[in-house]
Formats: sequence, C-alpha cells, structure tokens
Amino acid sequence: MFARLREDIQTALRRDPAARNTLTVLTYPGLHALILHRLAHRLWCTRVPPQELWKLLARMISHFSRWLTGIEIHPGARIGRRFFIDHGAGVVIGETAEIGDDVLMFHGVTLGGTSTEPIKRHPTVGNNVMIGMGAKIVGAITIGDNCKIGANAVVNRDVPPNCTVVGVPGRVVVRDGLRVDPDVPVMDNVTNRVDPQDEVIREMRQRLELLEQHIDKLGHMLAERSGMSPRSSKDSSDGTDAR
Repeated sequence: MFARLREDIQTALRRDPAARNTLTVLTYPGLHALILHRLAHRLWCTRVPPQELWKLLARMISHFSRWLTGIEIHPGARIGRRFFIDHGAGVVIGETAEIGDDVLMFHGVTLGGTSTEPIKRHPTVGNNVMIGMGAKIVGAITIGDNCKIGANAVVNRDVPPNCTVVGVPGRVVVRDGLRVDPDVPVMDNVTNRVDPQDEVIREMRQRLELLEQHIDKLGHMLAERSGMSPRSSKDSSDGTDAR
C-alpha cells in the first residue's frame, strides 16, 4: 500500500508543474479520491460473505470520497497504476469503466454509460492516455494506447491507438503523428462522422449561392426589358434612392 502511495506521489510530482513537494501533493483531492477508491474497490470485490455488506461499505466510502473531493468513482471501476487526476472537480467514472496505466485526466471528465442493462457499459481506456478537461467518453468503447482526447470532446466510438480526438462528436485529427484528411475514414470499423453543424453550414452556403444566381438572372432580365445594362440600371436605381 505504501509503495503504491509513493508511486502515486511521484506521478503527481512528474505530471503537475505546480506540485513543488510531497506535502503539496498530499493535499491533492485527486490523490485522496484514488486512495479511497482503492479501499472501496477492494471491499467491492471481496468474495467473503456477506458480500452485500462489503458492497454497502464500499458505496459508503465512495460517497464519502465524493463529498470530500468532488470526484465520483464507482467502487467497481478498475484503475491501473500511476493514474493522476489533475484538479479533479466534477470527474465521474462509472462502474464498468477500466483505466490503464499512466493515464492523465483533467477536471470535468465523464466516463459514462449508454445502457441501463447490467453489462459492460462504460469505456475502456488504454495506457498512457491524456483526457482533456470536460471530455465525455460514453458507452462500452475502447480508447487505444497513447491517445489524446481534447477538451470538451464527446467520444462515442472506438478510437485506435496513437490518435488525437477533438470536437463534438469526436473526430480523429491526428493519427500516428500525421494529420488526417477529414474525408477519409479514420476510425477502426466505423466511418468518421461529420459534425452536424458543418452540414447545416454547407447547406446554407449552397442556398445562398442559388439565391445570388437567381438575383443576378432577375437583374439581367429587368435590364434587358428596360433597354439598359445591369450597371446603368443599378446606377439609375441608386440615383432614385438618393433623391
């Protein structure tokens, strides 16, 4: 237990430039939440009867941790080594979530579920993953090793290893150190989804271009009927408006 605590402190000192010494790290809510989660998780996984009593105690520790730190981690979640939560306020990690080693997570992150069935319904996060502030990763999906999830991204599809994901919905923009063409599929087994707002903007541009074409045609038709060029017709109208 003390060896793991020492490892967690060293991880915080390495990851957080604001961590000046061990005493500073010992005040971090992310460290408190992790220590309490390990205790709660051990009780949750205990097979000695009465199991329901151990699970109840695990939930009570989890609730106390949430009250103390503002971080909610279900006792059933599996967390690897050298996990560091920076700031931590508003972090929610669901029951069937699995987190690998050397994961860095910022405040406001949610590892949530999309099903009400008692099955694997929360994400699996690989090793050496960075999850930016406010990111939402939902569903029984897998985030590959060495990935970066941008701030406020919403990810609901599997992400291959060595990728950077941004946007709503999440889109892979960098893979294996190279920028990704947005028109090329970038997810394994799925096609990269287009932002619905991009589609709306594209349709509005097309409609605007059509309206401009119709206006030009009407201007030419009116000019031909009146025997004036479109330019002179415009100048005449401007003079009329000025008068």
